[in-house]
Amino acid sequence: MKGSKKARTPMPRCSGKRFALISARFYDVLGDRLLDGAQRCLIDAGVDPRDIERYDVPGCFELPLAARTAIATGRYDGIVALGVVVRGETPHFDFVAGECARGLMDVQLATGVPIGFGVLTTENYEQAEERADPARGDKGYEAALAAVALVTLAGNPVARAGFRA
Repeated sequence: MKGSKKARTPMPRCSGKRFALISARFYDVLGDRLLDGAQRCLIDAGVDPRDIERYDVPGCFELPLAARTAIATGRYDGIVALGVVVRGETPHFDFVAGECARGLMDVQLATGVPIGFGVLTTENYEQAEERADPARGDKGYEAALAAVALVTLAGNPVARAGFRA
């Protein structure tokens, strides 16, 4: 991955856990790459493919409500939110990217259910392509890895104190 030398740590194990992948489809080709990376990570972590469900939303602004709705079903141990926001010539980028991130954090903190943040915020489409590409950035994989790590932490009853059962 460009410009980084990541330390290799053992992959957390999440067999028996259920995940929802929520994908903003505004940039559908990039969304598919992010989804592919997230699915590969979850399978690498021992998640049964039948325990991975996918939900699509139009854009990144809709991700927080979709995550909250998925969590409210009680079926998921973790969520991975995926999407792309490319800066344009208007302030739209700032509103969508900022509110998406804030909304997802609010949902995660309010529910205690981990949400892997796989929303790319880039200056241009080419940067987003690089970050979504499994051979160059693989940010979908990284977002799912964050969710997996937090699910294993959240599996500790002490760590979940004060959150939903």
